[in-house]
This record gives sequence, structure tokens and C-alpha cells, in this order.
Amino acid sequence: MSEIYGSQHLAMQDAFDTRNMAERVGQIIVQPELDENHRGFIETRDMFFLTTIDHRGYPTCSYKGGAPGFVKVLDSQTIAFPSYDGNGMFLSIGNITANNKVGLLFIDFETPHRVRVHGIATVDRNDSLLGYFHEADLIVRVSVTEVFVNCPRYIHKYQRVQTSKYVPKADCPTALPQWKRIDALQDALPERDKNIADKLGGTITPEQYGAMLSKGDA
Repeated sequence: MSEIYGSQHLAMQDAFDTRNMAERVGQIIVQPELDENHRGFIETRDMFFLTTIDHRGYPTCSYKGGAPGFVKVLDSQTIAFPSYDGNGMFLSIGNITANNKVGLLFIDFETPHRVRVHGIATVDRNDSLLGYFHEADLIVRVSVTEVFVNCPRYIHKYQRVQTSKYVPKADCPTALPQWKRIDALQDALPERDKNIADKLGGTITPEQYGAMLSKGDA
């Protein structure tokens, strides 16, 4: 049995008379490594949620999306995924370099089903997997410490409609991000992005970008 429960969890379990049940559930579902069912589920996801902890102790929950298979299970205790171009804040990646404990939540909203993973993460700008993930800036590897399936009964059932046009694909150019057209950002953009506004038809105001967001055009 892992040390997944601390005194704070036991106190709440005692308050609601669930300690015995929680102990049994933990014994049944918490595993120290990935099995073939976990691998099959994780490697067919096109998104997951990543939690990291910042320098102030705040948890950061981030959505990570890509084409199905963008998360690789390298072996029973190692997961790898790419970091693509973003807004330049590097909140999750920066957090990992200071506090390497992470949580990952993989969800299938259509079935529904979910798997949670705890692990120790590393970041590498020269990882050998960079060539595998088109347009990846760096690779995150997670050494798995705990994995467990959660009850799906409160997962609302949704249907996947389409893959985001911004997901990098080797066989076609990646769509340029509309938010990098915002006029107030132009002097702060890195050199590689300074021509994006011209390519997309010129700069826009934050209000115009907000209108695009509301219509799903961003």
C-alpha cells in the first residue's frame, strides 16, 4: 500500500466513517507502475490535465492537448510528452524545474473513464524524443510513482468533435495563433513571432480578440 493517505486525509475519513473503505479502495486501485491497460488508455488520449506547484505553493492546473498518441508510455514507470509553443509564461514547465512532483489526469469523456498519475518530472530541451514530436520545444518525462483509476460516475459525457487546428502535424503547416496579433503585444513578442500579425491580416485589439474567443474563432 502506498503512503497516499496523510493525517489530514485520515481525519476526514474518520469524520465520515470511510477509513476502512478508503484503505480497501487504496489497496485495490493504487499501483506503483503502469500496466498494459493504463498504457492503452493513456496513449489514445488527445488531452490531459497537468498539476504542478509554483514558488508560492499554489497548485497550477494546466490543460495539455495534442494529437492522439502525443503522450508516450516509454515503459511501465515512464511517461513522456511534448511542450509545444504557448504564451511564453512557462508556468507548468518552470514549476517542474523548481518542484518536480506532478499529477496527471487523463479523461475519456465519451466512455467515460479516467486515470490519475503521480510522478517525478524532468524537462529536457535536447531529449532524444524531440524528433518524434513535430514542433516540440522540449520534452517532459515523468517517472511514475503512483497510478490509479478513479470512479467515473460524475464525469459528464461529451462527444469529441474535432482536433484543434493548432496541433502540430508533420504533413501540413501549423495554424498561427490569433492572440499574437494583439496590438499591445507586438513589441514584446520574440523575434520569431513578429511577422505573425502581418501574415494573419494585421493587428487586432484585445477587444477584437475577445470577440473572436466568444465566437470560437480564436
